[in-house]
Amino acid sequence: MSKVKAGGSSKNVHDSPGQRLGVKLFGGEKVKTGQVIVRQVGMTKRAGKGTFMSRNFTIHAAQDGTVAYNTRKVRSFTGKSIRRTEVTVE
Repeated sequence: MSKVKAGGSSKNVHDSPGQRLGVKLFGGEKVKTGQVIVRQVGMTKRAGKGTFMSRNFTIHAAQDGTVAYNTRKVRSFTGKSIRRTEVTVE
């Protein structure tokens, strides 16, 4: 018999850095073309007029101007209406 118990494998010990997601420019702030406005996972916020969405759902400014946020209703896959925030540059 062993006098030391089995060590086993440790779980949940990896420490990865944060992804730095979130709103980078708030409403009323000035923005230049190509600047990042929102970094997000999935389409929690929608790209409106004067903005475009990249492959990883980051919303960028398509023109110079000021950032504005407003809510709008979006129809989901099931047909239910959901309120979502729309990001625009005016």
